[in-house]
Amino acid sequence: MLRDDQIIEILELVDFRMSKGEIGNIFRSQDHADFMECGDQVLRNFLNGLVIHLRGTKENPKNPNEVLAKHRAEIPVKENAKPRAEFKAAPKTDFKKKTASNQKSREKKPAPKVQVVEKVKFNNGKKKP
Repeated sequence: MLRDDQIIEILELVDFRMSKGEIGNIFRSQDHADFMECGDQVLRNFLNGLVIHLRGTKENPKNPNEVLAKHRAEIPVKENAKPRAEFKAAPKTDFKKKTASNQKSREKKPAPKVQVVEKVKFNNGKKKP
């Protein structure tokens, strides 16, 4: 959810300079004339800058939750949008020891075998004429 100017600021934290146009070219579709792959150097510097952006430095540490909350506040809220619920795991409450009588009562009929993966024909990136 980062904008181009935020990505530039993150890259500047590690003294790596890129223009908005170069960043835009990275996010284009592969068949576009100006498409540019994100190289290892760009990704490495972005990730190092992101660590500094979220955590701060040893001399000036930050709380990542506060930084993320600030960014969420900057994102415009769409009307009629449902708020995302936080994931909370349900606590385990079944601590009974398994006995032979419990296992027999819990036995269920095996489910019919379902084909999970569909048969897919790959064209290896070739467009159909």
